[in-house]
Amino acid sequence: MLTSILHRVTGDGMALVGLGVLLWWLGALASGPAAYATFTAVATSWFGYVVLVGLSWAFFNHMTSGLRHFVLDIGAGYEIDTNKAWSTASPIIGIVLTAAFWAALLLL
Repeated sequence: MLTSILHRVTGDGMALVGLGVLLWWLGALASGPAAYATFTAVATSWFGYVVLVGLSWAFFNHMTSGLRHFVLDIGAGYEIDTNKAWSTASPIIGIVLTAAFWAALLLL
C-alpha cells in the first residue's frame, strides 16, 4: 500500500513542483542575466537544494515503482514474497539512486 501511495504522491509532486521549477527556470533563462542569477541563487540555497533533491528522489522513486508495475503488467512478480520484496526494495533503490545522482553531481 505504501509503495502505491508513494508512486502517486511522487508523480503528483513532479507534476506540480517540478513544473513550477521548470517554468521558473525557463522564464529566468528567457528574461536575462539578472533573472537567471536570482534563479540560481535560490536554486543553490539550502531551500533550493532541498527542493531539487526532493524532485530527484521523486523521479527515481517513481521510476523504480513504475518499473515494478511494468513487471507486474507483464504477469510476473505476483507471488506474495516476490511482490513484498520488490515493494520494499523500490523506495530503497530510489533513495540509493538519488544519493548516487547527487554524489555524482557534487563530485564533478
